Amino acid sequence: MRTGDPPTGIIRRTLILGSIALGGGIAFGYYQYRRPDANPLRRRPDLDGDGARDDILSITPYLIIDAEGITVIAPRAEMGQGVQATLAAFVAEELDVAWHTVRVIHGPPDKAYYNGELLKDNAPFAYYDNSLSAQTLRSALGLAGRLLGMQATGGSCSAKDGFDKMRRAGAAARQVFIAAAARHWAVPADTLRTADGFVINPATGAKRAYQQLAAIAVHIKPPRKVTLKPRREWRYLGASLTKPDMLAKCTGAAQFGIDMRRPGMLYATVIRNPQLGAGMRSFDAATASNLRGVVDIIALEDGVAVVADNTWRAFQAAKTVRCEWRRADYPATTAAQLQTLRDALITDQPDSRFRDDGDAPSALATADHVITAHYQAPFLAHAALEPMNATAQYQADTLTIWAGTQVPTVLRDQAAKRFDLDADRVRVHVPLLGGSFGRRTEVDYALQAAAIAKALNGPMVKVTWTREEDTRHDTYRPAAVGHCQGVMGDDGVPHAVRMQIASPSVNASIMRRLGASSPLSDPSIVKGAADQPYDIAHYQVLGYAPKLNVPVGLWRSVGASYNGFFHECFLDELAAAGNIDPLIMRLNMTRNFPVAQTVLNALRQFSGWDAPCPKGQARGVAMTLSFGAYVAQVVEVSGAADALRVERVHCVVNPGVALDPGNIEAQMQSGIIFGLTAAMFGEITFADGAVQQSNFHDYPILSLAQTPDIRVKIVQQGDQPQGIGEPGTPPIKPALANAIFALTGQRIREYPLNKWVRFV
Repeated sequence: MRTGDPPTGIIRRTLILGSIALGGGIAFGYYQYRRPDANPLRRRPDLDGDGARDDILSITPYLIIDAEGITVIAPRAEMGQGVQATLAAFVAEELDVAWHTVRVIHGPPDKAYYNGELLKDNAPFAYYDNSLSAQTLRSALGLAGRLLGMQATGGSCSAKDGFDKMRRAGAAARQVFIAAAARHWAVPADTLRTADGFVINPATGAKRAYQQLAAIAVHIKPPRKVTLKPRREWRYLGASLTKPDMLAKCTGAAQFGIDMRRPGMLYATVIRNPQLGAGMRSFDAATASNLRGVVDIIALEDGVAVVADNTWRAFQAAKTVRCEWRRADYPATTAAQLQTLRDALITDQPDSRFRDDGDAPSALATADHVITAHYQAPFLAHAALEPMNATAQYQADTLTIWAGTQVPTVLRDQAAKRFDLDADRVRVHVPLLGGSFGRRTEVDYALQAAAIAKALNGPMVKVTWTREEDTRHDTYRPAAVGHCQGVMGDDGVPHAVRMQIASPSVNASIMRRLGASSPLSDPSIVKGAADQPYDIAHYQVLGYAPKLNVPVGLWRSVGASYNGFFHECFLDELAAAGNIDPLIMRLNMTRNFPVAQTVLNALRQFSGWDAPCPKGQARGVAMTLSFGAYVAQVVEVSGAADALRVERVHCVVNPGVALDPGNIEAQMQSGIIFGLTAAMFGEITFADGAVQQSNFHDYPILSLAQTPDIRVKIVQQGDQPQGIGEPGTPPIKPALANAIFALTGQRIREYPLNKWVRFV
């Protein structure tokens, strides 16, 4: 498979004469390309706007055909998770083309690329709950996603969203080419077949490439109903595919946002109030203004932008700017912030009660022995390798933005609102993203670039944050506290479990930044705890959402990232109290959940759980269901508390349908490394209202030498793909903490774990 620059514009004659029904009957009838002499600001998807050609056929929003071949338009951002290869494979599989001939590009901001699955994760139901009420609400949220038309990459739902509608797009296009060939040869369509981008007439041996049939195909309306290939006939889906960007990334040719270069471009950086969300009283930039290469100093709402003729000079000049800042309205220290969360468990009313089986309070009140534990998780930064950056240009009341963003339609609409422009006058281009982990669902950095470009009014400007700015002005994974109580039964499973979890609401924080409110309960606060596949007679999970006003956002696996730790560590404590093997206890608790049973039994065998550990080694286990995927892990550690090493991780995942086994393995490994980094070292702390960490020296990531041997096994149960990008992260922290307990007898209830043990 190959990748490249998008075709040079598709503002041209009407190339779509019809549209197909995509995803449950939504037809993109407005999706029309226009001639170059038409109004260029008329609403239409535009891949790059650098010109116009009259020789490109587009049959669906996901596919264009030109002289160079087949290009799949991927509606989701590529940030290392391999999603664009999978999305391209959906189309290529049904279109019947040779994989190595397919190009893939990112789709422009448009409702045609709505994510119909994203909002479904906000339903307050477990993934295995298929009750009428659960299905009804999920359907309503899916419809809301269509109506909102939000194009977004996140929630580990890109493959789920594209699985049907992008395959149907490929199948519809294939039928159009067969019909075109039938007209060309004057033969019945059902006598023809396709192979590797050609329509073939078996009777004569004649064949025509899809490109050669484009002139006829443009006059054929795509079918509204198509038949998809049965799974046994898949060529690409279910196979480990070459990624479209692999060669470019390995050779340094891949273009990320930070690689943006154009003649005459200006470069900028920003300094902002270290107390997050507070404004600026005044600033003094006299010294900066006189430094070599400095072009302009621009006041922002909460800071200052320094514009220069290169990024380095902008960085150096910014260091000389002196500002008087306003104070933020949240508690100024980490200790005070955590106390706010703890107080909420006592003084606040629950924000949610999504799990309340039996009568846990009464069962606890009448029990002879109650196990109690308090857990704590810190704020965490995203720490993507590519710091936040964006390029923008404002000319003639038209704003163009180049930004690695997960939410191009949100960015477009927010920019239009901020600068009082019609949405058609805001154009957003999305390059490769150098990591995100949820950070680039925010648009602050891109709106910042747009504001600077508007102030300059003409020149193109690239804004790059320093690593320090990136670390200290994140939208953090929220801190959380958990109060857990439990009672073991005589049958080897917990009789009662009650969990109270307090954390700032991610949904409310995001909505505030978008200028809206979030009146509903936030299910992310209890995700990874209230929705786990365990049978417990008395099982209550309460969520609390105290107002803290530290900006928090989406972080890889969101609430499950801390609740996986709370929930699975506490189950380990209950198993120890009941003197039962923790993996056996989980098997006993999941007898009514066949997928969980399959995953746990596979892990038991895969990890060699029943074999005794060598002296000086121990194992810990955890399982978390998140984003529809069951993931269970065993961590093996060795040494002692003063010199502890993570030796290996065994991971078993059920992705529903394994679309790309190689990519699934890579994402499990990635999620495990990301989670280990947080478990072992991750912590954002506050002093005097400001974040104390600044760079990788004090916010470290897992080194190659510390990375364990990671082994992944895939088991498949299901007929739909589930999330892959995030589910590998939640179980790794509790599995590691449980392994440390098994090795040292030390029960650690908060992370980072390096406060109690030294990792080597």
